[in-house]
Amino acid sequence: MSLLPEWAKDYSRRILAQDGAAALIVTLMLIPQSLAYAMLAGLPPQAGLYASILPLIIYALSGSSRTLSVGPVAVLSLMTAATLGQLSLQGVHYTDGALALALLSGGWLLLFGLFRLGFVAHFISHSVMSGFISASAVLITLSQLRHLLGIQLEGALWQLPVVLVAQSEAIPPATLGVSVISLIALLWARAGLKGLLLRIMSPASATAVVRLMPALVVMSAIVLSVQLDLESAGVAVVQSVPAGLPVLSWPEWHHLPWRELVLPSLLLGLVGFVESVSIGQTLAARRRQRIRPNRELIGLGLANLSAGVSGGMPVTGGFARSVVNFDAGAQTPAAGIYAAFGITLAGLWFAPWLSNLPQAVLAATIVVSVLGLFDWRHFGHTWRYSRADFSALCVTFIVTLTAGVEIGLVSGILVSLLLHLYHSHKPHWAEVGRIAGTEHFRNRLRHRVELNERLLCLRIDESLYFANAGELEEVIATLVSQRPGLRHLVLQCTAVNRIDASALDSLLMINERLRLAGICFHLAEVKGPVMDRLERSELLRQLSGKVYLTLFQAWQELGGS
Repeated sequence: MSLLPEWAKDYSRRILAQDGAAALIVTLMLIPQSLAYAMLAGLPPQAGLYASILPLIIYALSGSSRTLSVGPVAVLSLMTAATLGQLSLQGVHYTDGALALALLSGGWLLLFGLFRLGFVAHFISHSVMSGFISASAVLITLSQLRHLLGIQLEGALWQLPVVLVAQSEAIPPATLGVSVISLIALLWARAGLKGLLLRIMSPASATAVVRLMPALVVMSAIVLSVQLDLESAGVAVVQSVPAGLPVLSWPEWHHLPWRELVLPSLLLGLVGFVESVSIGQTLAARRRQRIRPNRELIGLGLANLSAGVSGGMPVTGGFARSVVNFDAGAQTPAAGIYAAFGITLAGLWFAPWLSNLPQAVLAATIVVSVLGLFDWRHFGHTWRYSRADFSALCVTFIVTLTAGVEIGLVSGILVSLLLHLYHSHKPHWAEVGRIAGTEHFRNRLRHRVELNERLLCLRIDESLYFANAGELEEVIATLVSQRPGLRHLVLQCTAVNRIDASALDSLLMINERLRLAGICFHLAEVKGPVMDRLERSELLRQLSGKVYLTLFQAWQELGGS
């Protein structure tokens, strides 16, 4: 068996050239992003660079996506900062806490991948994820105000306006100027620069320049910071960024609160996996490729483990850099390996220059990059389509803003699961009748149908299990009490995908009660897997009626027409 990944077997010079060009663009984009997300997580800037080296290489060799670019991302950085801030870790302990989170989340993901538990991430609904990410975008933006304004901001969310007004006179003019110029440049690059560039260059070149604008802003800021000595003017800079490669080591185990890190690391891993798989599947579909979720769990798990032993921070697939990697023409994960070497060279040769970078510029980079995370359109769309999903979205959004990212995410998951249980507890049912002259049956309340007082056809639109079996008993008892001439009841099982043991006991009870009332109980259109299980039970032996292949057959035989 070959040790080489599948994509390496047909590697060619043409693919090498395409991957190399994409890696150059991604490298220039990753450097400022890595520094910015490390600052967002409260970590030294080199942690972001280190998290963009070994994890990229490991994922390229173990993941299933050909274009996903792995590294620090805004949401995981915020979750890291929130977790470690709640534990009041400081200094070296704080850095070790971030490494421990990377190791634990990597361990969770690897464990899920080995046991093929990728479906666990499906318990985070799209509405919950949207509310969580939108709230995270707001929190990330607010967390960067202290760097943009050069003042200390402390207190609860609702106290922030009062604190801002109270400290407005303490804002350093130089810091405010750097922030405003950086924000304008980055926002203009996103909104108006491409249209201007299209007049003088090709669309591909214009897109590449726009993608590189954050790197150009960072390089310009470093030059101006050195030339104008902005640090002396009160502008906070990154300070020292050590040159060299990360040293492989474990975090100090004995002083870390491991029990308190277990749940946050699990949530962090799940959020990273959901975000990464969503991005990977979207990009793969554009080239008619596919990714394997369980293989992604293993790839992301190993990437996080490598980040935890190489001085990094939690990582996952990033949307912006993955799209840039895709659009730049990357064909295989080798582009990620080349980007990792590019970041390594930057860390070796240009690290001293990075120490002069104003923190306000990194804060502006973070704020502009998370603008697209706030999905305000989804709020209106969800409200119009499903009030239940809108409730889960709003609960997640509000609790995340007010109580923190972990509690917000858990609250959203619990609310969405409870709402699902509530709706499945009261399944939709309909008395159906035949549309005249056809073999089709529809809800009597929505269509003009043929009915028969001796025959009741009931359609249940949900799988039957312990939470809704009692509701089915109540529905049938109510309908039977209203039909003194009823002789046959047919339960149409078109939408029933599963019947658990509790529901089976309820069906036996319904059968017995109907038999005592002189009514035959029949089943129709039972799916194969459900029928296989019923054949192993006593229901079919005790059934007072028959099992029909179609409801029309039951209608004909039982005197419906």
